[in-house]
Amino acid sequence: MDFSSFKNTLNDAQVPKDLPILVQALWHDAKGDWEAAHNIAQTKEGTLSYDQLHAYLHRKEGDRFNANYWYRRCGENMPKISLDEEWEVLVRRFL
Repeated sequence: MDFSSFKNTLNDAQVPKDLPILVQALWHDAKGDWEAAHNIAQTKEGTLSYDQLHAYLHRKEGDRFNANYWYRRCGENMPKISLDEEWEVLVRRFL
C-alpha cells in the first residue's frame, strides 16, 4: 500500500486489518482516537519505531516533557516540522 491509498482508508469506519500495526496506530490517531494509538505505542516500548510513535503521540497531546523523553530514547530531537508533517513522515516510514 502506498501513502495515497492509506489516506483513502481514513474514509473507512474500521481500521484495515492488513495494515502494519504501527500504521494502524496512525490511522487511529488520524481518526481522533489518540488512546488507541497510544495503546499500540506502549506494546513494545524500547523498540525504535514504537518509541518514535510514542514521541509523536505525546507531542501531539501537548506533553512536551514526555515527548522529549521519547525523542531522546530514539536518539532524536523534537522535530521542528508540523504535527501533520510528522504524521506523514511516520506513515511513510512505517508503510
